[in-house]
Amino acid sequence: MTTITRAAVEAALRQYLDPHLNLDPVSAGCLRAVDIQGEQVTVRLELPYPAAQFKSGWAQILKTGLENLDGVASAEVQVECVIQPFVTHAPTLAGVKNVIAVASGKGGVGKSTTAANLALALAREGARVGVLDADIYGPSQGIMFGVAEGTAPGNNGKQFFPIQAHGVQVMSMAFLADDKTPMVWRGPMASGALLQLITQTAWDNLDYLVVDMPPGTGDIQLTLAQKVPVAGAVIVTTPQDLALLDAKKGVEMFRKVNIPVLGVVENMAVHICSNCGHAEHLFGEGGGEKLAAEYGVDVLASLPLSMSIRSQADAGAPTVIAEPQSPIAMLYQQLARRVGARIAQGGAPAMPTITISDD
Repeated sequence: MTTITRAAVEAALRQYLDPHLNLDPVSAGCLRAVDIQGEQVTVRLELPYPAAQFKSGWAQILKTGLENLDGVASAEVQVECVIQPFVTHAPTLAGVKNVIAVASGKGGVGKSTTAANLALALAREGARVGVLDADIYGPSQGIMFGVAEGTAPGNNGKQFFPIQAHGVQVMSMAFLADDKTPMVWRGPMASGALLQLITQTAWDNLDYLVVDMPPGTGDIQLTLAQKVPVAGAVIVTTPQDLALLDAKKGVEMFRKVNIPVLGVVENMAVHICSNCGHAEHLFGEGGGEKLAAEYGVDVLASLPLSMSIRSQADAGAPTVIAEPQSPIAMLYQQLARRVGARIAQGGAPAMPTITISDD
């Protein structure tokens, strides 16, 4: 009879790579307990990112691997998700563990749509999520989350209470002004408004606050970087050369202010004809990968140019809510898990350890 040891259990777990952390569960520090009772093994793991849509399948894969060990009759793998706050020396934001900036170098690349679907996907993965519409001049999150025109957030004279929509806490300048009234403000006024929205909103115990940034690299971006402990930035671009040029400026800006760039989201990567199935790269090909390679970050997601993404967001029910089992929604879920994993790793993807032996 083969005696099962903890070392053998750990060795078996090391054979499997977590696709989001890019490490095996032992090297990633996810292993919390190993209980061996005769021929039965129970393992408890803690993932540092939200993964409600992933953890049961991951547990089953690891269970099968453990049961292939000599001497193991049955195995149980328990997987929990524990999200920790971003570690920083700056003052933390009340009620928020992690702030994620979703940014782009230019407008029209799908940044706001990405921010909305990312927030909803994080919520579906089991996290408590809020969205701050920091695009003071062109707020759109209210529409995307289906908030009726004229809806105003509650307040107690000192703080605003975010509006609840699709299980997400949402705050936007659009809730405090008429939809048809433009914000004709100079930079310092817009920056002050952003700071008030962030600090005077009573965020309720959020794991993640997704901030939909305005395009560019101006006052509002600098205000966020200087006043708020941002865990990381997601750069949204299209494969088009002009968009990539501006996206590079966004990456450089976040690096100069010491905010980790979590990765790149490539929008409108390919269009597939709904009639014949022909795939065409309308805005170029491979641009997001080139940008990511140049700056040593990952392509977190590559999304198609799809009418459904646009129409569902316009209707107040983004793809993650409208078609949660669709292939596009699954891409957003994977994006959410990768973003959470990058934050847990301090911003950069971990590289797997390669060992060479004579065996």
